[in-house]
Amino acid sequence: MTGRGPDLETALRARRDGGGRAFVPYVTGGLAGVDADLLHGLEEAGADAVEVGIPFSDPIMDGGVIQEASRLALEAGTRPADALAMVKEAGLSIPVAVMTYFNPVLHHGPAEFLAEAAGSGVSGVIVPDLPVDEGEDWAGLCAKESVAPVFLAAPGSSPGRLRRIAEAARGFVYCVATYGVTGKRERLAGTAEEVVGALRPLTDLPLLVGVGIGTPGQAAQACSFADGVVVGSALVRRLLEGDPAGALSLAREFRGAISAA
Repeated sequence: MTGRGPDLETALRARRDGGGRAFVPYVTGGLAGVDADLLHGLEEAGADAVEVGIPFSDPIMDGGVIQEASRLALEAGTRPADALAMVKEAGLSIPVAVMTYFNPVLHHGPAEFLAEAAGSGVSGVIVPDLPVDEGEDWAGLCAKESVAPVFLAAPGSSPGRLRRIAEAARGFVYCVATYGVTGKRERLAGTAEEVVGALRPLTDLPLLVGVGIGTPGQAAQACSFADGVVVGSALVRRLLEGDPAGALSLAREFRGAISAA
């Protein structure tokens, strides 16, 4: 596939407006077992979109599992262009968002990065260390390439900050479920529902919960108040164990739990 991928916001809205809840799995580009076939497998497992991580040496949002995945991917020589090439090769019929940090984007050149991403079929970009306060130029560049700038809304954010996030974001708002980094939690944090509830009056964008969604049951619980979930560490852990088939099996379990909720 070349050129524009399916529109992220359109796909997530369609799932929500049809009465469903979205499932967005995350995998780390360049990790062994993460290839075009795996992305197709996630689509076949019922993903509404896929998030592909572009590995970076200082992934400050990520916990131990994804940190290790990033380390191994970088040791294998993975560059941003490699992750984008995988997305292009896959040519999915569902949207793909990439997640990275601002240092690689800045090194590449923001406009150049977005043009290359869009040309690879990417329709959304998540840059967790780029705060909305400093994201106006970035959002403008994203608009030129028809790539959705996805911003994160964290627990404890002020009403004013949430309003800025709601106004700047496209695609969806990434509602951070809990304080801290990505990774499994024993239970879904109550702060997840607080973030979603605070954003509801401010935007009609789909509101997806991520960080700490470690089990299908937690995903179903989150979908009782959110429009969907992003699931990363639980799947990446299987990939670190050398078990892509297990990661796909778990993805189907998440999809099933979300659909039944």
